[in-house]
Amino acid sequence: MARFDLSDEEWAVISDLLPKQWRGPKRKDDRKILNGIFYILRTGAPWRDLPERYGPRTTVYNRYIRWGERGIWRGIFESLAQECEDSLIFIDASIVKAHRAAAGSKKGTGRRYWPLTRRSHK
Repeated sequence: MARFDLSDEEWAVISDLLPKQWRGPKRKDDRKILNGIFYILRTGAPWRDLPERYGPRTTVYNRYIRWGERGIWRGIFESLAQECEDSLIFIDASIVKAHRAAAGSKKGTGRRYWPLTRRSHK
């Protein structure tokens, strides 16, 4: 099992929330495809860098897009959120890195410049 793969307990919860196959060729292993989707979402890697163990990147990408268009992801999220009392706390725990310029420092000085906190001398 790779670092980002679903555990057996996680798979048991989410597998019943996935859509049933209605028509067309038999779908690839849903668990493997989901692990590939989660790998991309968690690492931020481009789709072309998806490891081969998750199957063809086009299959993983297409499943991600099509399920989004059909509202499958929203349904999964809402189902999981209902089961957790603290769902509002855990909705988004992502971390976003900002460029140092976003913090207000001047390039190369290492000092922060906060014009509103400077004292004006009269």
